[in-house]
Amino acid sequence: MRLRKWISSLWLFSLLLSTLAAGGHAFAANDISIVLDGRTLGADTSPYLVPKANLTMVPIRVISENLGASVDWSQQTRTVTIRRSGVVITMEQGQSSARVDGAVVKLGASASVRNSRIMVPLRFVSETLGLQVDWNAKTRIIALTTLGGTGTEGSVGTGGSDGSGGSSGSRPAELRGAWISTVYNLDWPSTASYGDPAKQEAEYDKLLDDLQAIGINAVFVQVRPMGDALYPSRLVPWSKYLTGTQGKDPGYDPLAFMVEETHKRGMRFEAWFNPFRAAAGSTTDGLAANHVAAEHPDWIVQAGATQYINPGIPAARQHVIDAIMEVVNGYDIDGVHLDDYFYPSGTAFADDAAYLQYNDGSFANKGDWRRDNVNRFVRDLGQAIHAAKPSVSFGISPFGVWRNQSADPTGSATKASVTSYDDMYADTRTWIRQGWIDYIAPQIYWSLSFSAARFDILAEWWGNEVKGTGVKLYVGHAPYKLGTTEAGWQSPQEIVNQLKYDADSGQVQGDIFFSAKDLLRDPLGLLPLLQTYYGV
Repeated sequence: MRLRKWISSLWLFSLLLSTLAAGGHAFAANDISIVLDGRTLGADTSPYLVPKANLTMVPIRVISENLGASVDWSQQTRTVTIRRSGVVITMEQGQSSARVDGAVVKLGASASVRNSRIMVPLRFVSETLGLQVDWNAKTRIIALTTLGGTGTEGSVGTGGSDGSGGSSGSRPAELRGAWISTVYNLDWPSTASYGDPAKQEAEYDKLLDDLQAIGINAVFVQVRPMGDALYPSRLVPWSKYLTGTQGKDPGYDPLAFMVEETHKRGMRFEAWFNPFRAAAGSTTDGLAANHVAAEHPDWIVQAGATQYINPGIPAARQHVIDAIMEVVNGYDIDGVHLDDYFYPSGTAFADDAAYLQYNDGSFANKGDWRRDNVNRFVRDLGQAIHAAKPSVSFGISPFGVWRNQSADPTGSATKASVTSYDDMYADTRTWIRQGWIDYIAPQIYWSLSFSAARFDILAEWWGNEVKGTGVKLYVGHAPYKLGTTEAGWQSPQEIVNQLKYDADSGQVQGDIFFSAKDLLRDPLGLLPLLQTYYGV
């Protein structure tokens, strides 16, 4: 699969250069250079750019001579076949798709012939091979870096020694999950199913079947979207995402149904809670009488367009714990899962009064006090879960960057504008070291070529955090970004390369995709690649 990545990038580079030269918009041959692991590559035919497709085309000789790949061209079928380390890529001239190990993958540009040379897209080839591709517009240099190579800044990092995208013996992660969002009816149920239990049940069954068909064996279902519930509760109202009206009985127990159907298929069910997000908007209009914002307005902080339960108030924290424990004690769930909604980032949070009232003098600044509030919540919830049902796991999915090295030398080599420790007051390191949680699932929603927060750098950092602690590491992946303009998301192979990196790391025990609908819409032809990778 990494072969495909390298070849893709190589093809991209060649196509771009050729088009520009042929169409009057091409750059001169000496305008663009290709560098592999610090070594400038030569070519008997100049690469060319395809501006509209944002692709670069290069001659296949670059691949065969510099990457050790076997390259064959069939004049009869006008097809190029590239083989390396068990990976087989075929591209037919003029076709908008390629095949990688038999799976069809969409292309931005097809193989072409220029000056009697076969040209292929650089980025597609590079990403398939697992190479890092970096374009410097100022210097007009394309830098390729192999896995495990010494490379330049922006290299992929450690991985399979042959650069094929996986080492011998690497296996897909044990847990292969998908988040199912119910807030705003994003994944389930549909708004068309309001008030129709049979339709909601049918939609959920199909969702499970479709996910299982691509290798997913666990679902993380949002059962508390906004201070409400997808189950009958003594403490919080029925969610409006079941009927369109908060507090209205849907006529069945959705959570009981979902747990049963999930287990029937041999899949794992994790109950996903948004702990402190209370409501959208700034009023109580549309909220049920027993919603926390209506019953305890003194617990609520308006932050931007969202109302939050204040984590600094002990009684408010306990209210959330009690609501979660209703599910732990009442249902056969496999785990309790929290996302990163603790304190909101990027907006003011008016908690001065709580700080004055509940800070016992132990904290000289509000930041440390906020982190302690979240720590107490995580500790107390973990203790409650493990005391009630030791078999139920407890995990949290924080924002993917704990701290940058610029703020803390033990942080990651990233330049993230937001970090979970400083902006969301989530002290994940303490949760892990204290053993309050069973797993951590950071949302590493960036590619292997996103310089500010590279996937491999973060996956390795989190792997070191859990090493020797007994806390499992699951990684959150972002198929919803495929096809966007952000660096690295122009090929579905990006996801597979990330999964292979996880498998080769020796630390990652699970992969989770956000979200179910984004996965099942088959972005850029991802699903056949996942099925091949997972062996289904």
